[in-house]
Amino acid sequence: MSNHDLILSGIHLELTAALKETVRAKMERLFKHETRIVRLRIELEHTASKDHLGEFVAKGHIILSGPEITVAVASEDLYKSIDLLVDKLDRKLRRRSRLLKVKRHHPHEIEIPACLPKVSLA
Repeated sequence: MSNHDLILSGIHLELTAALKETVRAKMERLFKHETRIVRLRIELEHTASKDHLGEFVAKGHIILSGPEITVAVASEDLYKSIDLLVDKLDRKLRRRSRLLKVKRHHPHEIEIPACLPKVSLA
């Protein structure tokens, strides 16, 4: 993963070495599926509110040629949020790849008017 850019940030939580390595290992799967990823930005956030004891939100932003992919998931466990995020990003990448393949193999038709203006070569 040396030629890819992975940015990991924590909001309201401390990123330990084990957590960073876990995220890196799980995100490796995305880089294997799509080689044209320019940058992958992951944000891990802990939100504490009165109605929820603690909720971990994982957000992922994939920057590649074309529109970027942004996904967010939340759960009560940080590692579960990371797993859900990787699965969701993987589905989005596979869907994008499939749509590009369909578009490439089935080009759309263009309409050409029946009467084209004549060009004079004078």
